[in-house]
Amino acid sequence: MALPALRCTIRGGTLVTPSGTRRADLGIGDDGRIAAIEPSLPAGREDIDATDLFLLPGGVDSHCHIEQRTSSGLTPVDDFYSASVSALAGGTTTVVPFACQHRGKRIRDVVADYRAVAAKAAVDYAFHVIVTDPSETHAIDDLQACFAHGCSSVKVYMTYDALKLNDTEMLDVLELCRRHAAMVMVHAESHDLIAWITSRLLNAGRIAAKFHAVARPAIAEREATHRAISFAEFIGTPLLVVHVSGREAADEIARARHRGVPIYGETCPQYLTLTLRCLCAPLDGSKFLCSPPLRTEADQEALWEALRRGDLQVISSDHSAYNFAGGGDASKTAGGASTPFSKVPMGLPGLECRMPLLVSGYLHGRLDSLQQVARLGCEMPARLYGLYPRKGVLEVGSDADVVLWDLEARGKITKEALHDELDYTPFEGMVVRGEVRRTILRGRTVFE
Repeated sequence: MALPALRCTIRGGTLVTPSGTRRADLGIGDDGRIAAIEPSLPAGREDIDATDLFLLPGGVDSHCHIEQRTSSGLTPVDDFYSASVSALAGGTTTVVPFACQHRGKRIRDVVADYRAVAAKAAVDYAFHVIVTDPSETHAIDDLQACFAHGCSSVKVYMTYDALKLNDTEMLDVLELCRRHAAMVMVHAESHDLIAWITSRLLNAGRIAAKFHAVARPAIAEREATHRAISFAEFIGTPLLVVHVSGREAADEIARARHRGVPIYGETCPQYLTLTLRCLCAPLDGSKFLCSPPLRTEADQEALWEALRRGDLQVISSDHSAYNFAGGGDASKTAGGASTPFSKVPMGLPGLECRMPLLVSGYLHGRLDSLQQVARLGCEMPARLYGLYPRKGVLEVGSDADVVLWDLEARGKITKEALHDELDYTPFEGMVVRGEVRRTILRGRTVFE
């Protein structure tokens, strides 16, 4: 059969696909989709030389907070345009952030407003819906309408006063999502245990960043993870536990999967590369405040092992863009040195660093293959949230979201080298192997 006319060809590179790596040429049609993958192709109207480079699918970051107003009224420093430019520079072409329902708000209105804000994005995107008030009069009808229009996932919280659901509400959401074949994401930490510990720490004057890890111990994550899994198992609903921070929660997920329950787990680069020692820095500890908190080197090793075994399926950034020193209220130091850890904006930026840290992890022997890199950072998030095979894979018919990687390159992560609008990166000074040479979105070069 004759090949279609190719608008663009990428020739001489090594493709990373679910079946393995192979030297092949990739052709892109005028519709922005992959039209051909062959051992050799004639040059298209645009011809890209990929000699000595590896072609991975565009990354899919399925957990990032972009231009999302918090319950306390804060809006992160970056917006959809600046965040997405940063994502493209790091090899991510699709993001799935959150339309967040605050209490008393209609989900329908929240989604419409967020869709308008996202229109300036330079990447492709979908949304999750954060549900905080399922008792709101129109909540069920609005969620059903979202599902009917292609939304395939919701997120619920088991902690934070302004966001958490009680157990009854959580069961109701799980049951609704089961009927609509929607994925439920859960932030699993035990709210009452954390509140009990935090109150005692603050009353004793223990307000420094390092006490954040004391206030949110691994057992709080383990207990909530076990409870969420038990609810999902009873209802019969697939569930994904987000930002797993250490061994204990990862083991709960593994046990459920081993008995055949459709439970999935996600971790993030910060939990694979940083530890709670970062929180002990006397001046900079608040740079590293996120929930769940950073944990130990032993937890890092356990997470890498869970990724290699397949007990965790996704690596997302959990990107939250707060400055360290600048940016007004959207800053981790806005309240001054007397601000307790519990009042500091939580979360770390990481959109641009996610895929480079993942590729570098493979090159340092933390993962077994480039296929694992593509599966964790591209394929599985696309599969779990209804975007596959249009996204997350290099195959004929998929969107031509392609990233050309130089695996021989070495570099160092610095704030100055990144493309976001923040005043710091928690990964400052980390040496990484591998570098993005070109990012292509639906057949068009968007970063080089």
